[in-house]
Amino acid sequence: MQQGWLTKTFKGDRAIWGLVVLFMVYSLLSVYSSSVGVAFKNYGGNTTYFLRSQLIMLILGLGIIVVVHYLPYRIYSAMAGIILIVAAGLLVLTLFFGARINEATRWLVIPGTGFRLQTSDIAKVALVLYLARTLSKYQNELGNFMLVTKYFMVPVAIICALIMPENLSTAMMIFMISMIILYIGRVPFKFLLAYLGMAVAGVVLFALVLTVVTKDNRVDVWKNRIESFFSADSNADDDYQTNQAKIAISTGGLFGKAPGRSTQRNMLPQSNSDFIFAIIIEEYGLILGAFPLILAYMILLFRAITIAKKCETAFPAFLVLGLTVMIVVQAMLNMLVAVGLFPVTGQTLPMVSWGRTSVLVISFSIGAILSVSRVVNARIRNEELTEEEISDEGEKIYEPAKT
Repeated sequence: MQQGWLTKTFKGDRAIWGLVVLFMVYSLLSVYSSSVGVAFKNYGGNTTYFLRSQLIMLILGLGIIVVVHYLPYRIYSAMAGIILIVAAGLLVLTLFFGARINEATRWLVIPGTGFRLQTSDIAKVALVLYLARTLSKYQNELGNFMLVTKYFMVPVAIICALIMPENLSTAMMIFMISMIILYIGRVPFKFLLAYLGMAVAGVVLFALVLTVVTKDNRVDVWKNRIESFFSADSNADDDYQTNQAKIAISTGGLFGKAPGRSTQRNMLPQSNSDFIFAIIIEEYGLILGAFPLILAYMILLFRAITIAKKCETAFPAFLVLGLTVMIVVQAMLNMLVAVGLFPVTGQTLPMVSWGRTSVLVISFSIGAILSVSRVVNARIRNEELTEEEISDEGEKIYEPAKT
């Protein structure tokens, strides 16, 4: 029986492809609903501005997933170091020449296009690729503290240090993701505790230097976010945002107000990005909004673990787990912020929130995961075929990688 064109075009784990479709549906519905008022006010009555922007990015993202999932994942191992160096260079350029928006310099504007590139998103995935490559290379030497520090923690520290001046929450998230990946990669837990202590000391020292030497107001932003989270009497902007998000969630209840019926979208800043999860609950409720999305990210994690277990070598397993941890941790942080269980971080909901660089980076990550899945499935199918079936196929499906 001949395979359908869908099966031939979209290879790899079918459950993950299904999740991609689910995320895109939620994204288009919620981005449009949450941004109608903002679009009407800021774009001359064009209520579909954000919807069209997101649709274009999702179509481009789907194209990236398809292309990347056909590429051999071994190229990421060979190029991991170069990609990380390029990402670090982009972060340096952002610090000196980046566009300053909302009192923070986090974007590089591509000349002649007006497209803003959030370089921390690129650095995040570049670091995951590098850690997966390095973990596979030094699997038998992870008990050496100096080696782990030199080849693992120094790159992590450099990337986080370049991001931290303008985006502390993202730097902390990347550090946390790195620690989880290293733990999965069997780096001794006592090493990770030592690095955690060093990181805390480094952040405190950095904040003191900014306060005493430069009088930088970023420290005040960090301080206000922490105070607004722990203080019920705070009047900070972040406290206002979380209160509006809580109202959206509480009024949504179990079944929601119905699509397009949100009232808090007009009150909640960043309703189509950082706090889109609250709008989804307001309109679709816990039953059709929150639970399906949470379950979707958990299924993605489960499928990644399943794929990793089938890998015969270390690098693809660490690649799949690292990229999935990156996606799921970011999703969980976004949700925790929306429900008021974590200080405001400014992280988007992967593949759902309105965004540009974030959509492209997450699409690349999903494509790389599917690339590993495609090769693993082909190898397993090849092993199950008899010699006669292989002959009938006309060609060998899978060619093992040379070691």
